[in-house]
Amino acid sequence: MIAGWPQHSVQAMDQPGDVTFYLDPGMLQSAREGRHNFLALLAKAVTNAGLRPCYTDNSEAARTASAQRPGFALFHMEDPVHPRALTLRRSYFYPFWQIETSARRWEWQVALAEFDAATIDPAEATRFAGFWRKRLFPGATVPPVPHGPVYVPMQGLIRQHRSFQSCSPLEMVARTAERFPDHDVIVTLHPNETYTPADQAALQEVERRYAHVNVSNRDMTACLNACQLVVTQNSSVALAGYFFHKPAVLFGQVDFHHIAGNIPRDGEDAAFARWRDPRPYDAYLWWFLQDRSINAGRPPAEAVDKIARVLRGHGWPV
Repeated sequence: MIAGWPQHSVQAMDQPGDVTFYLDPGMLQSAREGRHNFLALLAKAVTNAGLRPCYTDNSEAARTASAQRPGFALFHMEDPVHPRALTLRRSYFYPFWQIETSARRWEWQVALAEFDAATIDPAEATRFAGFWRKRLFPGATVPPVPHGPVYVPMQGLIRQHRSFQSCSPLEMVARTAERFPDHDVIVTLHPNETYTPADQAALQEVERRYAHVNVSNRDMTACLNACQLVVTQNSSVALAGYFFHKPAVLFGQVDFHHIAGNIPRDGEDAAFARWRDPRPYDAYLWWFLQDRSINAGRPPAEAVDKIARVLRGHGWPV
């Protein structure tokens, strides 16, 4: 709990100055007790503006009902359902966060912004990336691996072609294998996804068709250290790979597309054409995480000020 900062419960809501946080059970409890650092900073920002933070569960019914309440709403990882609502979501790594008008990352302001490495202090970018590389991935190495495999981290629903994807994940593996016939292609499955017997059979068929494709349970850090390229739909592994100075080709829409080959943006041939070109990885990480996200690990006054600026940018009276 941050000493001296008011804590509020869900009681006596429905006032025009209320800001209601819709949270899953673990976050709800820690927010009410003031133990969640980012939510405490967010509560401080709205309290400073004369608004009152309140907390409730993140059920669909509660979110739908919020449209009929006065005041403002913040949904954790859910699409806002009315103009006075925003979504909040971790920007992949703690303590970085985003507050946005859409739950779809490819619609976020950072996704639509232009990245220009020339505007970023290279020394500060190197320091920032080095600090967080050591903090997040202490086993990371950054020298290139010219003869390493192509690393394809998979997500869920691997046989489906969803709207934000240029093809299904399984088709992505096949297309990658055909582009890299002389390189090993290492495919890994997401540990928190469920893969059906039909999914497993389809993966085995891809392995049979392409002798250089191997479905592996190798650790992400080991794969990123060993590979020369990451190919994925929009897995956060590609963003993590920037800490390892590994290029990426993305088959799906996402917010961290700027220095990657991106098939929805560029087309497939163009996305793969220049993957060996140098990339400003450290400058991009500083821009994406420090400049374009909310770093809740910064001094509280600085973090609260940035949260307030973000909320004002979305039209809130903060």
